[in-house]
Amino acid sequence: MTPVGSLRRIVAALVALTTMVVIAHAQDINDYPTSARVEYVFGCLKANGETRQAIEQCSCSVDVVASLVPYERYVTAETVLSMSQVRGNLGGQFRTSEQAATALNELRRAQAEAEVRCF
Repeated sequence: MTPVGSLRRIVAALVALTTMVVIAHAQDINDYPTSARVEYVFGCLKANGETRQAIEQCSCSVDVVASLVPYERYVTAETVLSMSQVRGNLGGQFRTSEQAATALNELRRAQAEAEVRCF
């Protein structure tokens, strides 16, 4: 095999490897299902006005949150938020748990970062 042929094979292998890494990274960042993104944007729009500018800002915000908080931990934080509003002992467990506080703090930090970047 000629040096040029070897070089072409090496370059082709590097391109294929780079493509696989980029696709894997994109899938990691985009692990939020569309329905979760839509729910986030709808809530954001209600809080920030239902304007075209708010759509852009809220779409940016969910992308930032998704890049900082894996979907599994996002679901945990959303569950904590929802359950902490329940009255009585069950809701109290979600309001006082250290795990719940950690999940909420992670989500709130991501939302604060999204606020800085997008609004």
